[in-house]
Amino acid sequence: MLAGDRLALARLITRVENRMPGVAEIMRSVQPRLGRAHVLGVTGPPGAGKSTLVDRLTARLRAERSSVGVIAVDPSSPFTGGAVLGDRIRMQAHTLDPDVFIRSMATRGSLGGLAAATGDVIKLMDAFGFPWVLIETVGVGQTELDIIRQADTTVVTLVPESGDSVQAMKAGLMEVADIFVVNKADRDGAHALMAELRFSVHLHYSSSVSAKDIDWEIPVLAAQATNDVGVAEILAEVKHHRRALEEAGALGKRRQARRRAELRTLLVEEFAGRVMAAVERDPELVAVIDAVAGGTLDAYSGVERILARLLRQP
Repeated sequence: MLAGDRLALARLITRVENRMPGVAEIMRSVQPRLGRAHVLGVTGPPGAGKSTLVDRLTARLRAERSSVGVIAVDPSSPFTGGAVLGDRIRMQAHTLDPDVFIRSMATRGSLGGLAAATGDVIKLMDAFGFPWVLIETVGVGQTELDIIRQADTTVVTLVPESGDSVQAMKAGLMEVADIFVVNKADRDGAHALMAELRFSVHLHYSSSVSAKDIDWEIPVLAAQATNDVGVAEILAEVKHHRRALEEAGALGKRRQARRRAELRTLLVEEFAGRVMAAVERDPELVAVIDAVAGGTLDAYSGVERILARLLRQP
């Protein structure tokens, strides 16, 4: 994969996504090659045109001779656990381009719109040598806050019909978005939605309580991605945001915070796995679990007893 073999990349992604043996060794091997790709997240409610926008952004980047990795996070099939939509029906214009690699991933019940292994797949694409990695989230209608833990720049895509939902999501959206795009801007209500967003953005920017690591007022852009209208302006703002992050030293700090969060998540997963393995081998701890399950002991007391016994062991 490090030598540029696309088939090897696909196979490694499959191993990582399925959490097959050897994932830790794979990630250790690619660590020295990380940090070169800029990760662009595209999120928003269903029907906002995220797939079309990612397709058009990919075409623009290819026109600049940049290779692109795309991760499309799809809903999971309830029968197979695999991606429902799949990359066969996405971005068909790029399927034969050797410098575009598209991978669909199933959420498999992961909350927040991103598959649990998305972070590791981003690393594989980064190590492969893609200067741009684009993530399209499943668009489940929630703010999908965990995209901010993966993307360097986040584009929140809305459509005029989503104006009513903006009020409910506004606080979360302001924390997620680096760029707002009102897609399908030829529809009725587009100007009103853009005006509302710009007013909210300016209030957020002027607020002393909003945490800022760069001087950045979120731009609100209009687009008709289907007709490739406004896409050049979106890509220009993405690059502008990247420069602002780099000049302020915020890009490195955000990535450091992301790595710390990843470490905490892995520690919790590993600790929980080892605790449950130890519990299953200890009849006294199995009795505690049975007592909690039977309702004779509350869960908090159960946790205290399990930890107290485990911590006494050498």
